[in-house]
Amino acid sequence: MNTPILAIMLIVSIIIGLIGLIVFLWGLKNGQFDDARKITHGALFDSVEDLNLAYAILQNQGDTMKHYTLAVIGAGPGGISAAIEAKLKGLDVVLFEKGKEHNATLRKFYKDGKRVDRDYKGEHIELEGVIDFSDTIKEGALAMFDELLIKHNIDVMYESDVESIQRQQNGELLISISGNRTFLARYVIIAIGKMGQPNKPSYKIPSTLLRQVNYNVSNVQAGEKLLVVGGGNSAVEYACELANTHNTTLNYRRDSFSRINEVNAIELDKQIKSNTLKTKLGVDIEGLSDDGGKIKAHFSDGSTEVFDRAIYAIGGSSPVDFLKKCQIALDENNIPKVDEHLQSSVEGIFIAGDILFKSGASIAVAISQADKIIRYIAPLCK
Repeated sequence: MNTPILAIMLIVSIIIGLIGLIVFLWGLKNGQFDDARKITHGALFDSVEDLNLAYAILQNQGDTMKHYTLAVIGAGPGGISAAIEAKLKGLDVVLFEKGKEHNATLRKFYKDGKRVDRDYKGEHIELEGVIDFSDTIKEGALAMFDELLIKHNIDVMYESDVESIQRQQNGELLISISGNRTFLARYVIIAIGKMGQPNKPSYKIPSTLLRQVNYNVSNVQAGEKLLVVGGGNSAVEYACELANTHNTTLNYRRDSFSRINEVNAIELDKQIKSNTLKTKLGVDIEGLSDDGGKIKAHFSDGSTEVFDRAIYAIGGSSPVDFLKKCQIALDENNIPKVDEHLQSSVEGIFIAGDILFKSGASIAVAISQADKIIRYIAPLCK
């Protein structure tokens, strides 16, 4: 073999060796051979115990993970209020929101122009913090929270679904976020609402009807015969609005509506008296069946009726699976147990908003509870 060929082969071998050495050094520097780092970044993950062990190892190695004094989960009225009150008291705070925008409940379940009440069921709450919320409409509420987030420069991490919160041996709270991200916080406030997970009827809905059984009005088509089920403000508002353009029936298991506000009560009475809205009151639905691709409702009085679409507005449910994953104790109604400071059974994790109530709560309650929690936490951080 002649000298030029040998020289070329030698040069190529040296280059390949150098590339290999560079890759090895890069991997070593960036933890590619470090199981602890790989676990915390999602490359290896068999159990929560693995994650906790990896975190402890990284702490000993001096590795850094983003740390906050307070993490707030849910960018609704309560969550935004908590973040603002905390920042004004000098706390390092981050706000996690699983959606692309704040106040997902208002955006999804409130029609444009819908009234947004400060209080609920006539219960007036005095607000002591900096957030002064008054009765408004959907657009006004969203604009107000937009302005507050900008004014106070709140760090909101959108599209960040919190999957679990685990208390570490040193008292820190390890927060696992979608996308294999982890953060640390001294305190956490869970301020997620119920409406993101609407209640569903106890009876099974036939699989062939799943597209026609909805929990808001976004899929209603022109000319459809509609059944609206529920006895709260949302159900009445849906029914009254739809009755102006569709053949609509409102079903409620009771004879009267004791949970709706005065404005909705007046409109409902007007619609019923004018025969614009049909009602099926004092009877429950025992089940649904498929009638040639349409919904056949079977009522407890023995009657049946066929509809093109059914809209259930029967409230929301507590995110039980998430709360249980965080080891938070629940009562017989799956409501988190809290102390006088709204701290859950897990030290450092606080709860605010309507998931603390079986029948929901007002915006004023969520704001007031957020302020109460921050007033308790702030002195502990000095």
